[in-house]
Amino acid sequence: MQKRIAIFGSTGSIGTQALEVIAANPSMFQAEILTAQHNDELLVEQARRFNPNIVVIGDETRYEKVKAALAGTDVKVFAGENALEEVAAMDCYDLMLAAIVGFAGLKPTLQAVEQGKAVALANKETLVVAGDIVMKKAIEKRVPIIPVDSEHSAIFQCLVGENLNPIDKVILTASGGPFLGKKPNFLVNVKRDHALQHPNWNMGAKITIDSATLMNKGLEMIEAKWLFNLRPEQVQVLVHPQSIIHSIVQFEDGSLKAQMGLPDMKLPIQYAISFPQRIPSKFPRYDFRRPNTLTFEEPDVKTFRNLTLATEALFKGGNLPCVLNAANEIAVFAFLRNRVGFLDMTDVIERTMQKVAFIAQPTLEEYFESDAEAREFAATLIHL
Repeated sequence: MQKRIAIFGSTGSIGTQALEVIAANPSMFQAEILTAQHNDELLVEQARRFNPNIVVIGDETRYEKVKAALAGTDVKVFAGENALEEVAAMDCYDLMLAAIVGFAGLKPTLQAVEQGKAVALANKETLVVAGDIVMKKAIEKRVPIIPVDSEHSAIFQCLVGENLNPIDKVILTASGGPFLGKKPNFLVNVKRDHALQHPNWNMGAKITIDSATLMNKGLEMIEAKWLFNLRPEQVQVLVHPQSIIHSIVQFEDGSLKAQMGLPDMKLPIQYAISFPQRIPSKFPRYDFRRPNTLTFEEPDVKTFRNLTLATEALFKGGNLPCVLNAANEIAVFAFLRNRVGFLDMTDVIERTMQKVAFIAQPTLEEYFESDAEAREFAATLIHL
């Protein structure tokens, strides 16, 4: 039987690559639900090709355009933020690929978990913001959360077959982004187009900027804590410029297990939606016979202070990771529009973390309130 996949965020980098995986395996997967926020043209193109049961366009002003374009098909069209949650609650799919970028992915993902649906999680912000609530609900509903991020997929794969063998620590590898080795006197002049040129990975704009500032790795540290039930001190970051080793798990006996492969997001996407099976692919292979050197170094946290701020949020917990994430989303939004400098993003995040009141054990409502307050304050710093 085909596995029915709901791709929340089908027009983004993860979503489009997931559809490539589905297209290559039509007997195994069916794209049942596709959603987008603004990109109505690509959503319509995807719907015509994959003939899903449902599409959702988040931007309600584009609803009539999408509905008209899909008239004469069997595709049902919905629009708006509430529709994302309502569709996530439907029983017409088997697995959600949560690929909406940022805080906006939290509500639909929570709804899928509430309905007992398996989740392939590409939206790290869901666990950064409310990891305690999401994972508690997943355990309560016996819902598998299968990571899609290459680093967390690597850890997940290393843990298969280990059952309850205790973990000593996990090591998240970071490429270092396009500015590895650069100092503040260089970074102060960095512009949008330069920061979007990642040396190894093909990702969306927001994640690419997060990679350049090392915030992406900080968010991944927080995500790893919740996914694998770790203590903050068990999560380590190591810069690995070649992006061949995607992460490492060290067990209590000192043994290390690493997951390796070329930097291609289609591999962890395919693994997540086909789990527990591994299915054939035509992805390029890493060849050990070709000369290559794998190197490792400590991250430069004095220059890339976002990683320090994220580590502070990881250890302190409460609503601080939520505030960190909200301020970062505003800062990256402004940077992509040339409204704030590359290094200034960190200052915006730091000041917002200092401003918003700390809550040790927030409710879901308090997470949303903290998010809103952090966004509002960060926006005033940038004069958005």
